Amino acid sequence: MPQAPASPAKTQVSSFTWGDADLRLQFRVGRDGVVRLAALGSAAGLATIADEACTDIDGDLTGPLFLPLVEVLVAGSGRNRSGERSIHAAAGSRLLYQGHEESRDGIWSQLRVDLSDPDSGLAAQILLRSPDGVGAVQATVRIANRGVRRLVLESVTSFVISGLVDEAAEADDAGEGRDHLAGLDVHWADNDWLAEGRWHRAPLREALVDVDRARHHQDPRSSFHRTSQGSWSTGRHLPMGALVARGGGRALTWQVESSAGWRWEIGEHSSTAYLALLGPTDCDHQWRQALEPGDEFTTVPAAVAFGAAPLGSADDALAAAISELTNYRRALRRPHPEQATLPVIFNDYMNTLMGDPTADKLAPLIDAAAGVGAEVFVIDAGWYDDDAAGWWDSVGEWQESRSRFPDGMAKTTDRIRAAGMVPGLWLEPEVVGLRSPVAARLPEEAFFQRDGIRVVEHGRYQLDLRHPAAVRHLDQVVDRLVADYGVGYFKLDYNINPGPGTDLGGSAGSGLLGHQRAYLAWLDAVLDRHPGLILENCSSGGMRTDYALLARLQLQSTSDQQDPLRYPPIAAAAPAAMTPEQAAVWAYPQPGYDEDLNAFTLTSALLGRVHLSGYLNRMSAEQRALVAEAIAVYKLIRADIPRSVPFWPLGLPGWTDPWVALGQRAPFATYLTAWRRIGESASEQTLAVPHLRGHDVTPRTLFPAATATDTDLSWDPERGELTVRLPRPGTARLMSLTHRDLGCADAG
Repeated sequence: MPQAPASPAKTQVSSFTWGDADLRLQFRVGRDGVVRLAALGSAAGLATIADEACTDIDGDLTGPLFLPLVEVLVAGSGRNRSGERSIHAAAGSRLLYQGHEESRDGIWSQLRVDLSDPDSGLAAQILLRSPDGVGAVQATVRIANRGVRRLVLESVTSFVISGLVDEAAEADDAGEGRDHLAGLDVHWADNDWLAEGRWHRAPLREALVDVDRARHHQDPRSSFHRTSQGSWSTGRHLPMGALVARGGGRALTWQVESSAGWRWEIGEHSSTAYLALLGPTDCDHQWRQALEPGDEFTTVPAAVAFGAAPLGSADDALAAAISELTNYRRALRRPHPEQATLPVIFNDYMNTLMGDPTADKLAPLIDAAAGVGAEVFVIDAGWYDDDAAGWWDSVGEWQESRSRFPDGMAKTTDRIRAAGMVPGLWLEPEVVGLRSPVAARLPEEAFFQRDGIRVVEHGRYQLDLRHPAAVRHLDQVVDRLVADYGVGYFKLDYNINPGPGTDLGGSAGSGLLGHQRAYLAWLDAVLDRHPGLILENCSSGGMRTDYALLARLQLQSTSDQQDPLRYPPIAAAAPAAMTPEQAAVWAYPQPGYDEDLNAFTLTSALLGRVHLSGYLNRMSAEQRALVAEAIAVYKLIRADIPRSVPFWPLGLPGWTDPWVALGQRAPFATYLTAWRRIGESASEQTLAVPHLRGHDVTPRTLFPAATATDTDLSWDPERGELTVRLPRPGTARLMSLTHRDLGCADAG
């Protein structure tokens, strides 16, 4: 999906190119002194640089085709065109090119572009960086007040690209020329508690209505956008999306890396599409940032990835772009030894103790979990509950319950270690219950406030980690639990959304961003002190699935969904939002489930991270053997998971799809999970595996082995398709595809 060239230059303008064969960007400095991103793509697919001078794609003299590199909305300055969009900011149009510089930082190639507004004294530096061999780029913008008067920012883009078109667009019905948006699809994901990662696709022309721009000689004023609300960064939507050429070949995908506010938008500009990625804004998040002379502000990072599948479908191009984003995410992450080992985690919560752990209840679960091959055992919520009035609004001290652990919790964690597993604990660090003694012990400034009143949400206060007393409190909690119990794993949960933030010291949105950045710094410091500690990101399941956090934390809870039959679309879509090795999927077999349902829930977790639960201690020997078989298969293939990239043989799943499939392409094998769900569905399904087209492939059922004989697998090398037959609804299989002609060893 290239950017459209502008008309030939009337005067000479300068240009420069940055990147490598995997991703290359071209920039133009116009005769107005403004620098613009004029093309983005792989070296082979990069659009030709053309002049940005005052012609658009239809030849109308209405303004530049390409937008300024940075759009910054400043109070008292406003927009050049009124509307709800994040472009056409007056201050952004005055940021003039001052120079650029390339550099290296380890595996990252970097470009810094310097801009300055001579009128206000506003200066901007955009930093672009891309990891070697990956078709993705991250952008941040640093804004500085170099003038003599106070400035107030209301929004700042982290990344802007315009001129996006579909090359294959046909002439419109009226025969008046090509609609360059007609062949593009926009993809986005709704996110909700128990229903995470629900992807949607729509023609861009449905999202951006054709209002006959040629007749009105100006752009529409609206956009198609998605935003966050409050402190659950993904409580509404995922902070990512994609733009795909429907005819196949090219796709652009993106993410905004913010645990506070974020916004992405697509709109029509000069008969082409533009994409703007932002952190918090005044309109969406009550964010304003005052800059006194000499002050600076840096935006949240945002990233875009480019994927190409010249001979493939639109789904292939989208998968290629997500593959590039996956590899970018791996380069972005903080190194941790857990990334190579992917230990199997048992957690006592889901469909099991459900927040009611005791020493007596845990003892048989510990033995059973160790017996099937678990390597981490997590005591979930409730271990601190000694309050007759209920623990929800009394949390905050994080001391063990003497009634639940009469001989001390250390006896239980010692038992976990003696069974060969790492002890883990559930913790909700950012909240303090209304009745907790910590609520009175910490200063008022250590909590979120609005209008001088401490914020209350669902019986809790929200800590403000900008305050050193809040940080000291949490440091003492974590260090004590590690020292006293040998905790090697924390499940960090977050179950409230206290709204736009805290206005102590500024706007509510800037307070939330400041707290979230302080929380990230706290996480970094915890891992600096305890480098082997494993930290799981949970927020009522997946309510904070963002790469501000996931660049630091080792795992992400994908959902709190308790119905194994509803989990497949969540599990299958998760690798679009995170690396597969971070996607923790619950597998909760039960003694009351039949063999198909136990295999179904176990299979759901085998291409990500296994979050095992269930009353294993009450199972029959045959049922426990099935669980142990799943864990053994996982241990055989898990080394491939951090080296794999996802694809979707049936496209990204719909919430009610009768069949769901996830594929992961590793260097020496391809893995597929197929779920046939309960309901009316055909017993046979064809799965597209385009990267193996033309190869001699051996398909094999890896799990469950006992049912391999009733699973028919048929490979069509010419079409690159695997036909799977599952005889009963409510069944799932993990399969491998190995190709002898490429000399690859068989998996498992």
